[in-house]
Amino acid sequence: MPGTSENLHGSAPDRSPVALILVDVINPLDFPEADQLLRFAIPAADRLAELKHRAKRAGVPVVYANDNFGRWRSDLSAVVERCREPGCKGAALVERLRPECDDYFVLKPKHSAFFSTTMDTLLRYLGVRTVVLGGFAADICVLFTANDAYMRDLRIVIPSDGVASNGSADRDTVLALMRRVLKAETPRADEIDFAALAKEP
Repeated sequence: MPGTSENLHGSAPDRSPVALILVDVINPLDFPEADQLLRFAIPAADRLAELKHRAKRAGVPVVYANDNFGRWRSDLSAVVERCREPGCKGAALVERLRPECDDYFVLKPKHSAFFSTTMDTLLRYLGVRTVVLGGFAADICVLFTANDAYMRDLRIVIPSDGVASNGSADRDTVLALMRRVLKAETPRADEIDFAALAKEP
């Protein structure tokens, strides 16, 4: 029933001031620089898997914001299965961050998780004031998503070790930019306290 804490029929928590948004973590990595990104993405995915586990324990909804990779008829399960195919470079990420039945999924056509998606409506429905953003790549899709979150007056928390770019310098540069311009907080993943974030006005 709406307003209860029960997860019925795959529904996620109905109200939460905080949401964990995972950007393009279900990813086939079928582009030329994939090996560069994967080197940094795997340890980031490990941190995000731990963060997701803590979010679920705290009753914080998890939203997968994922590219459709040009496949407009895809849903989340189709994207997951594509990434689990033999030889897919993104398989290591899927195994660490495979979606669960009570997670949300937003299919995005471009870089930002907000552009031409249902993200606005979903976050309003949940009552979200703070978004915790992790994923790939930090200097592309995470940046565009953080920018759109800032434009919507959302508080932004980005785990510094839960995002990755093709190089550590690229990641560090964009984290500094988001701290300065978007007022983002960039603690380590293990420093994020969901209960404390939920209490913030």
